[in-house]
Amino acid sequence: MLTMWVTLLLVAADDLATLPKQLAAWMRQTCLDENRARAGKLPSISPALLRQLAGMGNNLNQIARRVNAGAGTGHDRVQVVAALMAIDAGLERLRHAVLEKGAEDDR
Repeated sequence: MLTMWVTLLLVAADDLATLPKQLAAWMRQTCLDENRARAGKLPSISPALLRQLAGMGNNLNQIARRVNAGAGTGHDRVQVVAALMAIDAGLERLRHAVLEKGAEDDR
């Protein structure tokens, strides 16, 4: 979900001339210490790996739906949720590895 805030920035005429032309990007970087996501080319990934990851994601969604629907005992649900959290952490590490590989490829 995108939330928008409108902020009024009052600056003197002399200061206005010194602000960068890409003010939004400058404010994100300066005020929020945030860098925009790079729009560069993503690293190439094996189609077989993508299919396998997609299948894993589908299985995880099915498990999550059953847990949310109340299937199984409380103990089963705790174990499943713990396993889902571990899998999520592994997928996050994989995502970071792929992004780092892309950054290396850009160099």
